Amino acid sequence: MLYSANAPYEFITADSREVTENTAFVVDWYSQRFIDDAKRRGAKGILCAADLKAHFDVDLPIVGVTGTNGKTTTAALIYSILLDLGYKAAMQGTRGFFVNGRKRGEKHLTTPMLLDNYARIDQAKKEGCDFFITEVSSHAIAQKRLEAIDFALKVHTNITGDHLDFHGSFENYRGVKNSFFVDGALKLVNKDDPNVRFNIQNARTYAIGQSATFTLEAYSKHGAVSGAIAFAEERGVFHSALIGYFNLYNILAAAAAVKLLTNRPLKEICGCIENFGGVKGRMQIVSEKPLIIVDFAHTADGIRQALSALASNNLVVVFGAGGDRDRSKRPQMGREAARYASRIFLTSDNPRSEEPLAIINDIAAGCGDHDDLHIEPDRKKAIGKAIASLNNDEILIILGKGDETTQQIGDILYPFSDEECVLELLKDRVC
Repeated sequence: MLYSANAPYEFITADSREVTENTAFVVDWYSQRFIDDAKRRGAKGILCAADLKAHFDVDLPIVGVTGTNGKTTTAALIYSILLDLGYKAAMQGTRGFFVNGRKRGEKHLTTPMLLDNYARIDQAKKEGCDFFITEVSSHAIAQKRLEAIDFALKVHTNITGDHLDFHGSFENYRGVKNSFFVDGALKLVNKDDPNVRFNIQNARTYAIGQSATFTLEAYSKHGAVSGAIAFAEERGVFHSALIGYFNLYNILAAAAAVKLLTNRPLKEICGCIENFGGVKGRMQIVSEKPLIIVDFAHTADGIRQALSALASNNLVVVFGAGGDRDRSKRPQMGREAARYASRIFLTSDNPRSEEPLAIINDIAAGCGDHDDLHIEPDRKKAIGKAIASLNNDEILIILGKGDETTQQIGDILYPFSDEECVLELLKDRVC
């Protein structure tokens, strides 16, 4: 429940159960079904998204980053560079809510509900932030969680299939993502992605494979990535601890975004990139001997990107797929794993109400006749077996959950962290 200082009511809420005679009720995509209940409880006002600007100060540059993959790393890198350049900034997304380098809210939804967005932007403004960066999920676009918010910059990373259980088809999903870019706001889009559509008004582009507003003139992706970014007559060279070709796009997008937001010298912006160590749960090295990496990849394209970044090595992979979600991506995930990995351990992700073995069988159908395929529904046991199987020249990569700290089986959330599981197994020498 949120306090309003400039209104004839004391509180604003989107939860009809909290309504009293001193409360205004906010109508959003979810709460609209409870308007009658709010009125019965004596709501003193009914507010829409546009009304919230009278109660929250959202007058600061807001950056929205969307895309199937890369939005978490891109948003975090924009935030990191801005802080290194001396600006104050806030960021929200799958990792939580951060203000000026301090965590202020735990992770929940990638993009919060409407009222929470306004409240967090207002909090950032009160704490002197110069910029507010938010990840923008396809659910948030479809459900208008950012309605009536003005963006200083919108960033589009890429579009591949995901969340089809919600959107119904790839065409619908693509349409929702692209709908974020139909207005005249300043936008930065990945020109190399053929699925990206946008209004050319105030559009800037970035690309590796073709000419664009921002281009990567040269790069190295052997081990940690590095490269040279070109923008008009400016050039900037960066060195990064990140690995993988896909992170070249994330870095290019972030550097370009900061340039558009601040107009600081590109060389200065690129100089801040090496300070960014990456995002927890995204290509995160949790053990060096043996080399074990944890990553959030949970789509076919995400798995391809993660495994291809390590394609010159002998790869052992552990992964599953979420239950009660898009089933069509499961065999596609299996095909990508079979393409790159020498050994595969299929296990549970968050099975939810589905039978874990049924999910695993869907994935296995895409693995074909891979000659080193193992099935172990218990995720901890699967990780243990994978570690025990490692040869000196092999890398283990555990996919799907990233930095998640729970595993949902049925209706119960059990404590579970891939990182902690690995460290526990190695410490106790279970394997």
